[in-house]
Amino acid sequence: MNSRANNQILIFLFIGVLMGALDISIVGPAIPSIEKTISMNQQDLSWIFSIYVLFNLVGISLMAKLSDFFGRRWIYLACAALFGIGSLVVASSQDITFLLIGRGIQGFGSSGIFPVAAAVIGDVFPMERRGRVLGILGAVFAIAFILGPFIAGFILMYFNWNTLFLINIPVVILLISWGYFILPSKKIEQKIKFDFPGVILMGIILAAYSLGVNNIKSDHFLDSLTSFPVLPLLLIAGVLTPILLMLEKVTEFPVLDVKLFRSREVLLVGLIALGLGLFQSSVVFLPKLAVSLFGVQPSRASFMLLPVVLAAAIGSPVGGRMIDKIGSKIIICVGLVIATIALYLLSLVLNNLVYFYCAEGLLGLGLAIRASLSYIILNEVSAKERASAQAVLLIFISLGQLTGSALVGALASYAGKGAKGIGYAFLVMGIISFILVVASFFLNNRKKEISI
Repeated sequence: MNSRANNQILIFLFIGVLMGALDISIVGPAIPSIEKTISMNQQDLSWIFSIYVLFNLVGISLMAKLSDFFGRRWIYLACAALFGIGSLVVASSQDITFLLIGRGIQGFGSSGIFPVAAAVIGDVFPMERRGRVLGILGAVFAIAFILGPFIAGFILMYFNWNTLFLINIPVVILLISWGYFILPSKKIEQKIKFDFPGVILMGIILAAYSLGVNNIKSDHFLDSLTSFPVLPLLLIAGVLTPILLMLEKVTEFPVLDVKLFRSREVLLVGLIALGLGLFQSSVVFLPKLAVSLFGVQPSRASFMLLPVVLAAAIGSPVGGRMIDKIGSKIIICVGLVIATIALYLLSLVLNNLVYFYCAEGLLGLGLAIRASLSYIILNEVSAKERASAQAVLLIFISLGQLTGSALVGALASYAGKGAKGIGYAFLVMGIISFILVVASFFLNNRKKEISI
């Protein structure tokens, strides 16, 4: 495809991913307005966020595999349509049940937008340009974190909360009408048998693990692990995982290709992706640390996350361009070193605002390695497995985020209240990051990477 067509595709993918990411960040500011019209308790409040992430995680493997089989265009457009339907359900909700149903449909729709976007990059962009494009898409999540509260605050000044979700509809119409003409639609020509047992089993495993971890109470970590809402769900995930792996080994067209993990690169990327998710989840505790260290109000402490977000938004596209020049290994190694330094500095819990902001900025730069991980996965698999492999990467990151939220909270509670406990949790995260630095040295160098 020519350069102009590729640029159109990049803009198209940027808009789609931004739409999906914004619907995570705009919900927080809208909660007070939603509570005025819909009766809900604290548990319902948490589910507004959790159900979106849960259905996104459950749907990723299904939508990615469908796009590998039937072409990117139709699956992407179907997922965009689902997202629009979910937005309509949310916007027209009069009670919490329909609101959560709509959020679930939104999450399920977005599950195809993210991995298919990365796969399209592998389909239409040459290897020497993939890094910068993946870097731009990687920055979308940081941009959404910045824009989400701002957009929500502006709209809520003049309109009710329903408008936040109604504005998705014209965006979805734009994506469907535009994507029909510019997205690739090549599908597998051979006759295939879809792996429905694998999709269902993987969905059950991911849902059980997500729900189990979500019910863990950080301040009573060990007790909650053995409690009824948690232990049975984690046992279900633990028992079904080896069954899924054995099933996928003998399935002709598996939704989870176990052969992928024979590659050292894929195993290392999966390990680093888990770590990336852990470190991303630790960012949630920075406002609490700011409150303990500087005595600021929680509302102001959230704005003190800007150095992390801005550094990630800048570091991701810059790192993407560097991938095309020096390769992904160096970017990952340097990023993890920077993350290790940042986590160690935060663990010292020094009462100095400039120092705190600098450590946050370094952490944001260190976390901007997602594009490099996607880049490696694109190189390691064939065209017919691109979306499925990207889905596996997203699942690893999401599992790291889910685990990290419970782990960091438990470590903080174990070490003591306030800054001391959070500092201890950051120290453990720093040790994990250092281990991943060592692991990253075993990735392929640039010369071997471009020869694949």
